Amino acid sequence: MRTHSGRSVCAILRNHGFEQVRQRGSHIIMQKRTGGTTITVPVPDHDELRIGTLMSIIRQSGLDRSLFA
Repeated sequence: MRTHSGRSVCAILRNHGFEQVRQRGSHIIMQKRTGGTTITVPVPDHDELRIGTLMSIIRQSGLDRSLFA
């Protein structure tokens, strides 16, 4: 899996129905409303995300891992 910046991860999330709802400090909060639920994913606005952080974002978003390859 290649490295991503926080902005590139936000772009991938945006392309799959998430929208930026706010930013506090270095964290961008992305949300997606589906049916009666809301998925909220915080994304650090860093130049390079650690693999564990990226995997956590992928898990929280419910998107397929291959989208981030």
